[in-house]
Amino acid sequence: MNRQFIIILILDNELKYLPGVGPKRAELFKTELGISSWGDLLFHFPYRYIDRSKFYKINELNKDLPYIQIKGKFTHIETSNFSKNKKKLIGYFADSTGVVEIIWFQGINWILNSISRDKEYVIFGKPTIFGNRINIVHPDIEEITKWQTQLVSNLYPQYSTSEKLKTNYINSKLIHKLCDTLLKQVKGKIHETLPPWFRQKYNLMALEESLFELHFPSDTKSLAKAQYRIKFEELFYIQLNLLNLKLNRKQNTPGFVFDKNKDNILKDCFHKNINFKLTNAQTRVLREIRKDLASGKQMNRLLQGDVGSGKTLVALLTMLMAVDNGYQACIMAPTEILAQQHLKSISKFLKDLDINVALLTGSVKKKDRVKIHEDLESGALNIIIGTHALIEDVVKFHNLGMVIIDEQHRFGVEQRAKLWAKNINPPHVIVMTATPIPRTLAMTLYGDLDISVIDELPPGRSKIITRHFKDRDVLRVFGFIKKQIEEGRQIYVVFPLISESENMDYKDLEDGLEGYSRAFPPPKYQISVVHGRMKPADKEFSMKMFVDKVTQIMIATTVIEVGVDVPNATVMIIQSAERFGLSQLHQLRGRVGRGSSQSYCLLMTADELSENAYSRISTMLNSSDGFDIAETDLRLRGPGSLEGKQQSGFTLDLKMANLSQDGQLVQYVKDIAEEILEDDPKLSKNENTVFKLNIDKMNKGIKDLGEIS
Repeated sequence: MNRQFIIILILDNELKYLPGVGPKRAELFKTELGISSWGDLLFHFPYRYIDRSKFYKINELNKDLPYIQIKGKFTHIETSNFSKNKKKLIGYFADSTGVVEIIWFQGINWILNSISRDKEYVIFGKPTIFGNRINIVHPDIEEITKWQTQLVSNLYPQYSTSEKLKTNYINSKLIHKLCDTLLKQVKGKIHETLPPWFRQKYNLMALEESLFELHFPSDTKSLAKAQYRIKFEELFYIQLNLLNLKLNRKQNTPGFVFDKNKDNILKDCFHKNINFKLTNAQTRVLREIRKDLASGKQMNRLLQGDVGSGKTLVALLTMLMAVDNGYQACIMAPTEILAQQHLKSISKFLKDLDINVALLTGSVKKKDRVKIHEDLESGALNIIIGTHALIEDVVKFHNLGMVIIDEQHRFGVEQRAKLWAKNINPPHVIVMTATPIPRTLAMTLYGDLDISVIDELPPGRSKIITRHFKDRDVLRVFGFIKKQIEEGRQIYVVFPLISESENMDYKDLEDGLEGYSRAFPPPKYQISVVHGRMKPADKEFSMKMFVDKVTQIMIATTVIEVGVDVPNATVMIIQSAERFGLSQLHQLRGRVGRGSSQSYCLLMTADELSENAYSRISTMLNSSDGFDIAETDLRLRGPGSLEGKQQSGFTLDLKMANLSQDGQLVQYVKDIAEEILEDDPKLSKNENTVFKLNIDKMNKGIKDLGEIS
């Protein structure tokens, strides 16, 4: 049995078999923290460490202090009622400088039976204030003699838990104790996941030593080395895996060759219907795509571009390269609104050209759908634009050569893969996003793709003026809206929720519609409403009323974040703007500014804002660059929801590395991974066997998705 298999066996043990856990606690760990095995617990690292070498005096305590520790004795303990049928326990804890209240709401009988007034204790907890008195609620408590023998180092780890775990007596202290038990069980059985030559070359601590230091740090220097080891390994294997997938795809997946000399329809499109010059960024990206399409290898490219940068035109010109070479092309969009918008934009550029385009969505009538299916299969249809309807089994292509996925993050990797299966040989693929992705995140999430960026807006687009208003300023905002409508303009108003939530005190669409209807009554004013719960036909009708200028105001949820292009709409009002992430705010702002008139984005918030919310609003007021905003968003929120299913299908599950802080390390390990693969593309050398084993394990269960995006 090889050593790699031994570690898998041990760390895959169910958590309930660890002494001190059992079935009930194991179930709580699984549901609350996602910890179900020994390995999961071992890699559940502390989120911070507290210096236990310092003791505070009681007269130094205040509510603004973090977790602290004090030592002294209990003078007396008493119970008290704090609600009907519920008691609390108050212990009066004293040192030479004063007395502080220690309060328990649970485990009262156990505390009463275990505390003695003649013993000295160490109390560790967070000072709070109630009734003008400092107290510490449910602290860690230890007899000073036991504390002195148990303390491994002055750095005391704190583990994330949950309220439910705490009510079941599973706190940070217990997790630390279980980690101690676990490390003793697996000592000497945790085998390396990096080869010796590699650890020596890059000065990396051994894995078993790193894990022990992370849970029981000797000192700050050793802790930092252990953290670096885990971060390095996490990021290195992600990069090695992505680059290996990319290399395998390029070596093993042939691609259709599109001959530039056949560009007949493409040239007609330029000469007849594109009466403006492409931006330098669009031209550069098209050159990158053209190079891929002439290489004989399958193209797999991520196209990033800020709102309004002209991605759709680049996508169309790329599809025309396919059509000119006798292949079909398709665009798959996540919503009917966006698919319809693409059809409208593309049809304008294809006017009077010999090319057949159709729309396939869930609302297309059966009779029309049958005709579309027939034309696709016969090859009579050159370009199809659609939603999830494109991946239905009944949809068959004659010769699919180019696939464009718009807002790709809204599709699962398995859904996207169904499109490649529509052809015997994989078509060329472009995945597009209007959400700028920070460079570090792009390298980590999309390292198996080639990346193109349209980082330039077409000339003539005026800067959108962004302003911040509090809820108390609503009448001023209403006055501004009326003035804009009098000038013939239209207004978006976006709410974060459809209906009121008991848990969120934010403006909701239903309540907002009522308020706007009173302020802008018919017949002088007309309002459209669009949200995700509406039937597609109703949504389309309401949207058309706004596009046709029948209505002046559109009340909507974030369903209009993408795919709505109304040049006459000059004002975007975002209600409860503090509820939105920065990238989403930027996307919504991009819905205006599409015509020649000055446009505005008004951020409406509560009168009082948290520090984080204020930072987001300030960023929006001071920047209009989507990539700068994305970098700030990553810094403020962390990778968050962007860390989901990777392009190649595996989950990005970072236990230690932080993409918002470890950008330099990402680039460093990427360079190392490239160097290894350049020397040994198949990782077949003996010294690289461990690398091959680990990336094979990462890709276990992923079905041929390495060849596609």
